[in-house]
Amino acid sequence: MLASLLLDGLAMAGAGIGAGIAVLGAGLGIGRIGGSATESIARQPQESGKIQAAMIIAAALIEGVALFAVVVCLLVVLA
Repeated sequence: MLASLLLDGLAMAGAGIGAGIAVLGAGLGIGRIGGSATESIARQPQESGKIQAAMIIAAALIEGVALFAVVVCLLVVLA
């Protein structure tokens, strides 16, 4: 009984830590993309449309992976 509760608690703690790491990584990645895009637009303003489009696509892909990671962590907690 106690071992089962301990394992459940460790699974929930691991899921919480995993979700936190996923969100932290996504935030850092999107921040780097935004900073790099801003610098690129400052260097070549005539290409701002292409740079913004590439930035939005990359940020959306990163956000999708982070959302998937958080959902997997929630499934661990709720299963």
